[in-house]
Amino acid sequence: MRVTAVLTAIFAAGTMPVSAQMATDGPVAVAGAKAVTIERIKVHAPTIEGNLEGEATDRDVLVVLPPSYGKDRGRRYPVVYALHGYSIGAEQWSREIHLLATTQNAFAKGAKEMILVLPDSKTVHNGSMYARSVTTGDFETFIARDLIAYVDGHYRTIARRESRGLVGHSMGGYGTSRIGMKHADMFGALYMMSPCCLSARDAGPMDAASIVALNAVRTPADAARLPFILRAQLATAAAWSPNPKNPPLYLDLPVRDGKARPDILAKWAANAPLAFVDQYIGDLRRYAAIAIDVGDRDGLKADAQSLHDVLDRNGVANSFEIYQGDHTSRVAWRFQDQVLPFFDRHLDFATAR
Repeated sequence: MRVTAVLTAIFAAGTMPVSAQMATDGPVAVAGAKAVTIERIKVHAPTIEGNLEGEATDRDVLVVLPPSYGKDRGRRYPVVYALHGYSIGAEQWSREIHLLATTQNAFAKGAKEMILVLPDSKTVHNGSMYARSVTTGDFETFIARDLIAYVDGHYRTIARRESRGLVGHSMGGYGTSRIGMKHADMFGALYMMSPCCLSARDAGPMDAASIVALNAVRTPADAARLPFILRAQLATAAAWSPNPKNPPLYLDLPVRDGKARPDILAKWAANAPLAFVDQYIGDLRRYAAIAIDVGDRDGLKADAQSLHDVLDRNGVANSFEIYQGDHTSRVAWRFQDQVLPFFDRHLDFATAR
């Protein structure tokens, strides 16, 4: 038997190297660009308390304050929440998108000033999937409720859904689709960059060596020694098929004794946005704008196209771009030249004072 491409399709789609950190090029500084301030804070997550995996309930968060924030004390700002992908955290995500340069450049090139918030949702298996799980904790509600409440309570924000944006890349794009559909009362515009995991996948059989390796995992240190694809298998199971009666990992894998488990696959399918998007069409119509993009050499292209097609069929206004590149091509430039200008156009800045 063989290890199937299920997790490769979900997390890598044949386009991403099996590594935790992508080295990406970034734009040079725009002449005269004013400095932003990046604060590194901890935000307590009540919805992650009591998780079975031992995930930290005080989460690392990066907050980008625009150039005028420290000078114009009477001004309030829209907020964009930016979600990282699988196998990286907020710090790595900030380096991939060259956060300092891209935000400063975007403002210098004319994008109106806004606050950016990058929460860390990395877990012991490298990714929360932004799901609701007794094993990992409820990261979905942390992002959509707890984090927003904290940011609105500690920074000068425009605390209205019309002035909040949500964006993410890869697993973060999945999180944007999932959270965006289920929490349309909290955000005003969505941008999905190369979203992963949109469709249900078959598990397929696994080779004997992989089964032995997974069954031998008893601690986070054991899991850390697994290959990328097997760690991704554990992350998905922890998020989508948790089992509080199955220690030490408290999850159910979709394959047992070399055979697929339909009950577990059904749970995985239930977490696929293309499977549940029809339930949220009315909510999606509330958004001022929705954008989806993907590279023409990205194995996630077909699913991104499918989500765009569903929205079009249902009359949900959205933009869809297939650009030249793979999963991480020019991601920093896209963040600077597409993502931030998109939120400049579609968030409500009207009550900035």
